[in-house]
Amino acid sequence: MADKASENDVNTTDTISEPGRRAFLTTTGLTAVGAYAGMSIPFGDNLKALAQGMSESDIMAGKEGLILMNDRPLNAETPAHLLDDDVTPYEHFFVRNNGMVPDTALDMDAEGWTLTIDGEVDTPLELSLADLKEKFEVITQRLVLECGGNGRAFFTPGASGNQWTTGAVGCADWTGVRLSDVLNAAGIKDSAVYTAHYSNDPHLSGDPEKEAISRGAPIEKALAEGSMIAWEMNGAPIPAVHGFPLRVIIPGYPGSASQKFLTRIWIRDQEHDGAKMTGYSYRLPAYPVAPGTEVPEEDMVVMTEMPVKSLITHPQSGTQTPSGEATEVRGHAWAGSGDIDAVDVSIDFGATWTPAKLEPAKNKFAWQRFRADVTLPEAGYYEVWARATDKNGVAQPPVVPGWNPRGYGNNMQHRIAMIAT
Repeated sequence: MADKASENDVNTTDTISEPGRRAFLTTTGLTAVGAYAGMSIPFGDNLKALAQGMSESDIMAGKEGLILMNDRPLNAETPAHLLDDDVTPYEHFFVRNNGMVPDTALDMDAEGWTLTIDGEVDTPLELSLADLKEKFEVITQRLVLECGGNGRAFFTPGASGNQWTTGAVGCADWTGVRLSDVLNAAGIKDSAVYTAHYSNDPHLSGDPEKEAISRGAPIEKALAEGSMIAWEMNGAPIPAVHGFPLRVIIPGYPGSASQKFLTRIWIRDQEHDGAKMTGYSYRLPAYPVAPGTEVPEEDMVVMTEMPVKSLITHPQSGTQTPSGEATEVRGHAWAGSGDIDAVDVSIDFGATWTPAKLEPAKNKFAWQRFRADVTLPEAGYYEVWARATDKNGVAQPPVVPGWNPRGYGNNMQHRIAMIAT
């Protein structure tokens, strides 16, 4: 589905709590007016619809500096310089939705919430939040989430969808349980091939029979290190826009596999074919194609492991610095494999490279901090380029990699402008 871009600014100044606003508009306001008038309100449903609309527009409250890409569904990216924290705070974490945010999330109400595990299992499970917290070991992991279309804006010819540049990525501390522990408790059958994730987020059309998104992962990945079911983000309940009360996290894969508002994991005996798993959604050509090629649907394969990548987060692009003086350049590097071997930087358009100091990851699939001092030799315009290399020896390319119809997987070297005075 192609997303329509929006130029509207994100409003982060409204301090009215969303549950309070929704409760007033849909209950107190109508009740009070109806009682005062002593009669029914024929168009009361219109006010309720307005309340839902205001919920969607105000749900970005608390976000700072994000660039709104689309307002239906809500999608917003983060400028690179706002991603300098080792742990991305809520206010700077990008937003990617496929449907509407459900009322349960808007109200932050997990009363009666259950997660079903069924399909190719010996013992289907229905677990409450309390069950998850009491029956399984609780863990906290620092994990990168990145939209599969991050960097789409740089493909030529262009691809439909949100025109992400570099900011559809974040790295937070997630608290929950290992996905493997939960699935093993249900007893995975030998016939298990794929997980299928389901949620209660409404489809944009409002049709309750349609799913906004239902993706999954190979069973081997679901059972592997890092994959989890989370209920906290950075030490607090997962915020509404990020998936309250539960989300599955499949690190190293496109963020769409880390489904929000999780209600069910169906274990399947085939590759999942849910909403946005087929056609061109989150799929790449099975072979290299020339830019602009019309690739048959049957030649598209599911996108799995994300490519190696880095992002310069300091200084901000366009910064002025005295020539002949050292300036610290820093940022983060990550890979779908979870392992970074090196990061290098260049100030001469890639002619020569200088190794950056690479700090160890807190855990597998967390991004890694890199730092390097650069000295711009004389006054003028410069670009600082960053190049990460993973443990398999695969490095970021200097230009946009293999073109594909939906603009996925762009991991070209990040660069910022610097002006030497």
